[in-house]
Amino acid sequence: MKTHHIFAILLVGLISLTLAGCGATATREGTGEYVDDTVITTKVKAAIFNTASLKVSEINVETFKGVVQLSGFVSSAEDINTAIRVAREVTGVTAVKNDMRVK
Repeated sequence: MKTHHIFAILLVGLISLTLAGCGATATREGTGEYVDDTVITTKVKAAIFNTASLKVSEINVETFKGVVQLSGFVSSAEDINTAIRVAREVTGVTAVKNDMRVK
């Protein structure tokens, strides 16, 4: 009987440590946040692709905790403004950081 009790305590402890390892920190996303950010990135890329004046191959999209960073070289300042506007309209985006440059 004691062995089963000890095994149960060890199992609960192991599960607790495993779940704590999946938690988010200030510099690392938790599992759920990573999935959410992947979805946001995909939606922003699709929105850029569906905007005729933008070339998705010129704009890199990265997302961390809902903040989208756009980078790359585009044809005009207007393209930068359009890409930022399109990204901000995507559900789940909390902010957009611009690191795009006019080539």
